[in-house]
Amino acid sequence: MLSQLSISNYTVIASLEMAFSPGMTVITGETGAGKSIMLDALGLCVGDRADPKAIRHRCDKAEVIASFDLTNIPQALTWLNKRDLEAGTECVLRRVIGRDGRSRAYINGSLCTLQDCAELGAMLIDIHSQHSHQSLLRKTVQRDLLDVYAGHLDLTQTIEQCASEWLHKHHELELIAGSSEEHANRIQLLTYQVEELDTLDLQPTELSALEQEHRLLANAERILDSAQEALTVAEAQESGVQQALRLLDEELHATDTARDARALLESAAIQITEARSEIQQHLSSVEVDPARLAQVQRRLEDVYDIARKHRVVPEQLTALHQSLREELTGLAGGGERINELQRDMDRLEKQYTADAKTLSRQRKAAGRKLVKQSKTVLDSLAMAGCEFEVALIPVKGEQPHPHGGEDIEFRISTNPGNAPRPLRKIASGGELSRISLAIGVVTAGASTIPAMVFDEVDVGIGGAVAEVVGKLLRTLATQAQVLCVTHLPQVAAEGNHHLQVTKSRSGTHVETGLRTLHAAEEKVKEIARMLGGVKITPQTLATAREMLEG
Repeated sequence: MLSQLSISNYTVIASLEMAFSPGMTVITGETGAGKSIMLDALGLCVGDRADPKAIRHRCDKAEVIASFDLTNIPQALTWLNKRDLEAGTECVLRRVIGRDGRSRAYINGSLCTLQDCAELGAMLIDIHSQHSHQSLLRKTVQRDLLDVYAGHLDLTQTIEQCASEWLHKHHELELIAGSSEEHANRIQLLTYQVEELDTLDLQPTELSALEQEHRLLANAERILDSAQEALTVAEAQESGVQQALRLLDEELHATDTARDARALLESAAIQITEARSEIQQHLSSVEVDPARLAQVQRRLEDVYDIARKHRVVPEQLTALHQSLREELTGLAGGGERINELQRDMDRLEKQYTADAKTLSRQRKAAGRKLVKQSKTVLDSLAMAGCEFEVALIPVKGEQPHPHGGEDIEFRISTNPGNAPRPLRKIASGGELSRISLAIGVVTAGASTIPAMVFDEVDVGIGGAVAEVVGKLLRTLATQAQVLCVTHLPQVAAEGNHHLQVTKSRSGTHVETGLRTLHAAEEKVKEIARMLGGVKITPQTLATAREMLEG
């Protein structure tokens, strides 16, 4: 549910903090005080478009923060967890609008898109108003509402999974089969490429060994010359060290430093001798072999040429060879895979057809029931002359559709004699709000949206009908949190909680304030104001008290 709303520098609101509780909360106040502005601000947090002109005069930016308690909203928690946006059982939506026209949206402190905010917001709150942000206008919501109301969600999930599997296999079949000519051409090309690589038969470590051998053979003469020269130098150095040892005779040079020098010369003599031996072995391992050099060079050229042909580095040829071989094997055995896919698709299509027919029958029955119950509520809302229907529109195309064989569309006619039309084409916002209220009350037990907002749902009604609206909202509040902006005392009297919006002037600026009416007498005075206008008499106070007590 919505737990708190904070608004800064938005139109006539300088700063406003609101805390909300479960049940029905009514929001009242004088015309122009800013009641609906608060709901407009709330809409920004759930993805509505922003207008920089709504920023308060002489301010650089406006900010709206809405906090939601997700304790009983598992679908929202799952959505957040999948995107690493979880923050316990609380969700904070924040929207910042700049004077430069830029707008930023945040979910639990992370920068997000408006689409993310709208997607998450649809799980958190439903705003029924005379504006475009109205979930019931969307066909997807109408379909989901009917399916939840009918109680056949397991069947819809089975159909969605069946259709998804069919479409996946159909896509795979198209990729494997393609056009027969394209398929044959691909096999022909792969066969040539694999045979060429088979002939090359490049082993995993062969390339590095060939390159090393090529460097050795190509520089054999220089290697032999320089190694022979190094051997001559080593022999000369060995002779020089032996002569130094003889000169530092132990009997003649008996000091400690002389002994250390002799030890170092003896070590050097040993190392030079070993180095000379290693050089000799190195010389014997190097051979000038033009024939082998030419053979290695031709092998490397073959490797490099094929690598250039496939546009890969030579080191990737072995992996490419394996990949092409696997693709060729898959295509060569494609006939059996095609038959297997076709059998699976036939099985899935039979299952889908049977389940979709069952779903259609259940949707028709649930639609008739929903129309009957909603019509009863609409009659009580002074809309006895309207016609309401749930239309099942067949889905075009032969492929299984994830949502069944038909689209769902709620249609209504508010004028007797006119054919029912889609809800989105209804002109009157007040009528649309009452229709939403009626459907919301009927489907309240099945709805998964935890908070509902009604902005002036009572437009154009009064008297006994207004009392009915209030009681319906109170009933709806037993299933979901209800926030209601109202001008009617009959509706306001039904609220579990009461917020009063006030307007004040500071110089040339208008500011909106808000206070919670806790005391019974405060509520009586506000209801009396709504009943009697500026002058409040003992009679209006008595009537207000009676309404609250009733």
